[in-house]
Amino acid sequence: MTTSAPAPAARQTPTAPAAPRGRHRLRAALAAAALAAALPFTGASAAHAADNPYERGPAPTTASVEATRGSFAVSTTTVSSYTARGFGGGTIYYPTSTTAGTFGGVVVAPGYTATQSSMSWLGPRLASQGFVVFTIDTLSRYDQPASRGRQIQAALDYLTGSSSVRARVDRNRLGVIGHSMGGGGALEAVKANPAIRAAVPLTPWNTDKTWPEVTTPTLLVGAEDDSVAPVSSHAEPFYSTVPASTRKAYLELRGASHFAPNSSNTTIAKYTISWLKRFVDEDVRYSQFLCPAPAPSTAILEYRSTCPY
Repeated sequence: MTTSAPAPAARQTPTAPAAPRGRHRLRAALAAAALAAALPFTGASAAHAADNPYERGPAPTTASVEATRGSFAVSTTTVSSYTARGFGGGTIYYPTSTTAGTFGGVVVAPGYTATQSSMSWLGPRLASQGFVVFTIDTLSRYDQPASRGRQIQAALDYLTGSSSVRARVDRNRLGVIGHSMGGGGALEAVKANPAIRAAVPLTPWNTDKTWPEVTTPTLLVGAEDDSVAPVSSHAEPFYSTVPASTRKAYLELRGASHFAPNSSNTTIAKYTISWLKRFVDEDVRYSQFLCPAPAPSTAILEYRSTCPY
């Protein structure tokens, strides 16, 4: 075995004294601040997206939340009343793609004497924004709000535990919507199950006027010309008695009747989508449509809220 001769020592070149450690830290801090200031806002948005695994779909715009369809293609499956347990069956609308991961689940209940068809427009509209949506029939068209609340919960249990699309649904991210007595039922559901992430009662009706038990973020939608569930004796007292510590909002539709939620309505859709996105998906990109509170307009008579959120 042979060995190499040791390499000659490297020639030392005199250098200036090292800068004090504090000066290095100051220069680094200034450089970091300059870099942060130079980054576009989209960089911050991308960082936030990485932090929130529940964001679904592209960054929202006014046009996207008001559109009749979102970015996801939608399929449907029917649930027979013979298969359902504790509610009357219904239709599930769900994003066809599975590449985005699981989605929040939403049950939609109809009003007194009505069927799921009265709320069917919300199915594809919400599902195409990235939710699995279950529009349901009730056991009887005449069921009262307390019964409808129990049926909403039964439908949530079916959606997450027995349905053919249960693998697409995140059972920890659920919301409820209801019209009229179905809206009263939505309040009953979140009163009984505060783990539900969001509620949207639409022109709600209930004989119970006080809701201090509600801790679920709740958007109440009333209608100025509602003669069935006048806002003065339904939606407004419901809103005012939900605790101030609960994230809540009250939207009153200008010139609308009790039955405004039974047909395609851009204002209802815009704020329902934004509310579900914010509280079911924890997606703060949608806070811009909720806070600050929208001003009165041709569609909105009044809006109250507990912003910011």
